[in-house]
Amino acid sequence: MRIGVLGAGTWGMALARMLANDEYDVTVWSAIESEIDELDKNRTHKNLPGMVIPQSIVFTKDVEEVCKDKQILLFAVPSVYVRSTAQKAAPYIPDGQVIVDVAKGIEPDTLFTMSQVIGDVLNDGKHDHVKIVALSGPTHAEEVAKDMPTTIVSACKDEEAAKMVQDVFMNTCMRVYTNDDVLGIELCGALKNIIALASGISTGLGNGDNAKAAIITRGMVEMTRLGLAMGAKQETFTGLAGVGDLIVTATSMHSRNNRCGMLIGQGVDPKEAVKQVGMVVEGVNALPAAMRLMKKYDVEMPICTAVNAVVNGDIDPKSAVAALMSRDKKHEMNF
Repeated sequence: MRIGVLGAGTWGMALARMLANDEYDVTVWSAIESEIDELDKNRTHKNLPGMVIPQSIVFTKDVEEVCKDKQILLFAVPSVYVRSTAQKAAPYIPDGQVIVDVAKGIEPDTLFTMSQVIGDVLNDGKHDHVKIVALSGPTHAEEVAKDMPTTIVSACKDEEAAKMVQDVFMNTCMRVYTNDDVLGIELCGALKNIIALASGISTGLGNGDNAKAAIITRGMVEMTRLGLAMGAKQETFTGLAGVGDLIVTATSMHSRNNRCGMLIGQGVDPKEAVKQVGMVVEGVNALPAAMRLMKKYDVEMPICTAVNAVVNGDIDPKSAVAALMSRDKKHEMNF
């Protein structure tokens, strides 16, 4: 089987390596030509120390080459580049193509999830039978690159496509489950990054495990509240792509969102914190869309709202925590 990977960041390369080691024919493309040159020459990734890139992986600067004659196209670019990447690739994507998206985010202008963004670009009358699968879960690239046990969810309304991706990506180190709640899976992937920012901010302020547990638990309530209002399934939020991904993102030092939040909690300006992390912080990118969705569906999301205020400089982190702790009394199960 031939697989094209669009994007050569940590997640794209960790998956490319895994698939190549499973003896699939893998081609990797990046819009950053210098990145392709470096990866092809050194066969290492600067943000994945110790990972050796198989010689069988072909690197290309030609988007047509990465798309041509592939059974699967893997979109592994940051969420803000999914639309532009889809536009570049569209002329070379055949009808009936299986596309796997691993980006996690919501487009701020359209409020589309990433699979919806790709579908919107391909809604041109030439791609009526393209199948888009969202692949999401608690999956740090740093661990997948070391063949540590990992679980993930293949989500698609088309059960056959979801199972195909399950078959391809599943091996002795990665266990893949299927799900048909694509919206819920993708909302979880985007929103959990915001809650992870909150968790990091709390840690940066010097708060302990009690506060972290509260943020994760109440953050999951906010995610579920919005998901249910939008028509997603509640069970999805208690699954791998929901609570599973939230736990790993809100607690691990592998998490860019958690690390960025810690810096902000320690007093670093949010923009500078993103720079210091040195990679895309998807939680920051997801905030504008989350705030719009909250208002559109008239749901209460106090943690996300507090993070948005902190990131925008409207309130300092310590005051944001005080405001959250002094909110009106509530019944815990009030969704």
